[in-house]
Amino acid sequence: MKHALLGAAFAVAAATASFAQEYTIMAPAAPGGGWDSTARTIQEVMVAEGIAGNVQVQNVPGAGGTVGLAQFVAGAAGDPKQLIVGGYVMVGAILTNGSPVSLADVTPIARLTGEAEAIVVPAASEIKTIQELVEKMKADPGSVSWAGGSAGGVDHITVGLLAKAAGVDPTKINYVAFSGGGEALAALLGNQVTAGISGVGEFLPQVEAGALRILAVSTAEKWPGTDAPTLMESGYDVNVQNWRMIAAAPGLTDDQKAAVAADVDKLVNSAGWKTALETKGWANTYLAGADFDAQLAKEIDATTTILKDIGLVK
Repeated sequence: MKHALLGAAFAVAAATASFAQEYTIMAPAAPGGGWDSTARTIQEVMVAEGIAGNVQVQNVPGAGGTVGLAQFVAGAAGDPKQLIVGGYVMVGAILTNGSPVSLADVTPIARLTGEAEAIVVPAASEIKTIQELVEKMKADPGSVSWAGGSAGGVDHITVGLLAKAAGVDPTKINYVAFSGGGEALAALLGNQVTAGISGVGEFLPQVEAGALRILAVSTAEKWPGTDAPTLMESGYDVNVQNWRMIAAAPGLTDDQKAAVAADVDKLVNSAGWKTALETKGWANTYLAGADFDAQLAKEIDATTTILKDIGLVK
């Protein structure tokens, strides 16, 4: 009888697994960056927590995520198994690239995480403080080269805001855009640029290994896991937090959207996700439904204003 009950239990478990949802998540950037890490973390946790039976990640880099976004809009319509990660960077890239598609063409599900931007230099750099870096930029903006993500993204915006706060013409900053965090990191470690800027989590392993030094973080308060000063306490009125989101395909029914939203809700409330946030240094900024739709609209308006201020959008 005991063996029969165990057999029945395994049969139910197998049947449940066979009906588990399947997803393909597009990371619209090269491997090694924040979106790629977000997509692969979602993949790992969804499978480990039994939320989905099979999850694949697809990388489509280019133009701050707008190449992938256009491909997603064209190819995923009506398919509830297709997801895409995005965020602040994509909002800026849509505006600066004059993208023919926007986040209005997908089905936003939720904001997932937030992260401070970190300004770093190679450990061997003669620049020891954020003030020294800014003074060098004030003396000759072009002499300071910055490695970061796509033009118009949160990295670029943060450097522009720092320049503006320091009294430097933000249109004169020497910003070198890379399609993925891995490429920007390679340029930084290879001493091809003066400084780098990206999410804290992307630099922490190299900081802990002694290869990079964090000069400052972009949030109003110190970021967990670092002892670096904030830009605000360093005398520069800049407060930026990168956020990342997940969206579903366009053209879903209400029931399909609700099912995806329910799986995302299970994800963010799982033990595995909470552990991943702590490990990667991401803040839980989960916001879903109508509240997220309203916040996204505000973010788009605010980003438009910022990009006009620093000369990236007319």
